[in-house]
Amino acid sequence: MDITTDVLIVGAGGGGAVLSIALARKGIANLVLEQAAGPPQGLRGEILQPNGQALLHKLGLLEKLPPHASKPVRLFHFRQCGGTRLCTIDYEMLSPPFNRALVMWPNVVHHTILDCLQQENPDGLSFQATFKSFLRHGKQVIGAQAEIGGASLQIGARVVVGADGPFSHVREAMGISASLHRYTDSYLVAALDSPEVLDEAQYYVGQKTILGLFPAPEQKVYALYMVSSDSLASLKAQGVGPLREKWKTIAPDLAPLFDSLVDWKQTAYMGTGRVRAKTWAIDGAVLMGDAAHGMNPHASQGRMQAMEDAVTLANVLEDCQRRQDWSVNALRTFEAERRSQVTMLQQLADEEVFFWNTGNPILGLLRDRVFRTMDTNRRLQYQVLSATAGLRTTPPFGWLDRFQAAGFLPDPRANQVPGPTQPA
Repeated sequence: MDITTDVLIVGAGGGGAVLSIALARKGIANLVLEQAAGPPQGLRGEILQPNGQALLHKLGLLEKLPPHASKPVRLFHFRQCGGTRLCTIDYEMLSPPFNRALVMWPNVVHHTILDCLQQENPDGLSFQATFKSFLRHGKQVIGAQAEIGGASLQIGARVVVGADGPFSHVREAMGISASLHRYTDSYLVAALDSPEVLDEAQYYVGQKTILGLFPAPEQKVYALYMVSSDSLASLKAQGVGPLREKWKTIAPDLAPLFDSLVDWKQTAYMGTGRVRAKTWAIDGAVLMGDAAHGMNPHASQGRMQAMEDAVTLANVLEDCQRRQDWSVNALRTFEAERRSQVTMLQQLADEEVFFWNTGNPILGLLRDRVFRTMDTNRRLQYQVLSATAGLRTTPPFGWLDRFQAAGFLPDPRANQVPGPTQPA
């Protein structure tokens, strides 16, 4: 072997990088391979939910985020296109100090995590490094063939972790089948300059229309606009002018905000998909994050669940190290602990896609009716918020809840809200 380590992590995204930090703190040697040339750049809108804040706090990283790079948001208003308010979600229902959503400046969280990784695991991160194939002894994975900086290397490892995204090469090498669903709708993200300070998020829904507006640091606003997948080229061909005017009809009260969109360089395209790997582990290798369970951004938990994976997997790998057992049965402990929550969030996101993205006027009326019910039903509002905030592993709505949310049955418990809940 050219290099040996305990754990080889393929992918330095939020999950893989956090896993490296957690393992280093446990004294477990690890190496991260990242195919990109360096830390991520460019525009991306990001909301750090309460469970993500709590996890970063436990790692000592939340306090390292630059104060000017985050904007705490308490209220999220859902509105019909045109401006009529349907429902307001109030993060104040959750326990302090993690009772706000943090709208982050692009890539700040990721850069902070990578800075910590390079400080606490020197020489543990290689950019321009590509996973090629597994090294095996019989059925047991014992490392990987990789290319680092143009050089082909054999890396011996007790376990290889696939944290390399929805189109995971590690998953393919494991021979694990996965359901990859590509949604018909994706999103255009834009960074806008607000003429006035905005503190509350706005989310407009209509017939085949979604426009989210999230106040960001430095008096910026992120716009999240639903577009048909693969429609970016035709959208750009029309120019930014028609897009500005469309947004003004959706949110007329914020028309001056949209005048700040003057160039496509202010935008980025975000494709959407869902991944469901049949299993996450084989002897000597395991999947995490989007490689195992990518989900639609409606769940608002993509990075958060990858980081939750990392902390759980670090504990499982510590136990594997102690027992010197890297078998599939030992590694599946991680899947057993994590699959129920990510499956619930995937299903919740798919339900939201079905109703929120709809072009069907009847489904749209039902969606708006549910929003209006939730506006006056604190119990149902809390159940949905606790799922979005990453504080529950069970679905927010049972069958009775669904009928009550649609207004078909009264809810005698509408004002019964559990005590404030902290992230685990």
